[in-house]
Amino acid sequence: MSLNIILEQWSQHYPVAFHMLKPAGVLVLSLTAYLVTKHFILNALSSLVRRTKTGLDDILLNRAFLRRLSYVAPIIVIYNFAGVFPLVGDLISKVSTALIWWLILLTGGMFLTGLGNAYQHLEIWRNRPIKGYVQVVKLIIYLFGGIVIVSIFIGRSPLVLLSGFGAMTAVILLIFRNTILSFVASLQITASDLVRIGDWIEMPKYGADGDVIDIALHTVQVQNWDKTVTVIPTHKLIEDTFKNWRGMEQSGGRRIKRAIHIDLDSIRFCDGAMIERFREYHLISDYVNQKEKEVEEYNRELGINTDVLVNGRRMTNVGTFRAYVEAYLRGNPNIRQDMTFLVRQLAPGPNGLPLEIYVFTNDTAWSRYEAVQADIFDHILAVIPQFDLRVFQHPTGRDFAKLAG
Repeated sequence: MSLNIILEQWSQHYPVAFHMLKPAGVLVLSLTAYLVTKHFILNALSSLVRRTKTGLDDILLNRAFLRRLSYVAPIIVIYNFAGVFPLVGDLISKVSTALIWWLILLTGGMFLTGLGNAYQHLEIWRNRPIKGYVQVVKLIIYLFGGIVIVSIFIGRSPLVLLSGFGAMTAVILLIFRNTILSFVASLQITASDLVRIGDWIEMPKYGADGDVIDIALHTVQVQNWDKTVTVIPTHKLIEDTFKNWRGMEQSGGRRIKRAIHIDLDSIRFCDGAMIERFREYHLISDYVNQKEKEVEEYNRELGINTDVLVNGRRMTNVGTFRAYVEAYLRGNPNIRQDMTFLVRQLAPGPNGLPLEIYVFTNDTAWSRYEAVQADIFDHILAVIPQFDLRVFQHPTGRDFAKLAG
């Protein structure tokens, strides 16, 4: 007896059971399609991907990507057998079609995400993020996919819905204003190479001072030095100012710009005893000899009476100290000699005479830079009294206690 005759007899003698058996059979068939797809076909594909030498397919075809593909098979089965459900067959057909489109959209979005991750793993492009572009493409895909899904339910062509978008342009621009601004900002940031992942940037307005850890379509994440994370809208990097320290890191030199304030009351001309003492300082012995000779020749040629203290040229303890600091820095192996090198006096003020050191270290790492700077000023502060100079500081309780005593 053929299968058709058996089914016909079943439908005549057991009509209720027969009509219940058909939907159950469809569900069993869809479950079978899901299990076969997931545990055989996709597992075989996943195993093949793992055996390849390249890591690109591992990123693109990850487990989540394959898992979403496995959901398509049972929905296709239900779609093809939607007629088995006479009362809701049309609705099931539409829902199945919409679900297939939705899974395709999600799978495509995940594929684009994997493509962006694969791009970031390339060493040459690691610091040129495309995450913002990937998000824009995904947004466009989801938008048009949503239009297709809506058109399926209302039974109209997607072109009809798209034709009505002209009147909604103003509304769309209002809704997606930040997205459009962020997209344009991402284009400018990438084209001009303003910010890269790993750059140290400062943006005081938003409390950002640290390394850029992520650049997305809408936000830029900065991990501050205290390990907090500041989130900055991407378009604000174009609208507002920020400081990028990448140039300093690439130059191989980090600036020291700090002044020591010298008490004006301690500045004086050098007498013979001071000159003889300074001559013993190894770093400036040649300077003292040359300077003393230069001053004597100048005064002798002009016939200046040097018995009067203000006549002619004379060496000063602050000028000699400045020469010492310069010689000390010239001999410091941690200071770049090929970059800006200044030991200069600034305008005197209420806090004394600022003697500014403006040089660059040869190590840009923060901790080592601070150590080099501290070593330099430890030495300079300790050696100042040897030039009969004093560092200016405001009176403290100890000073008042001495006066009272």
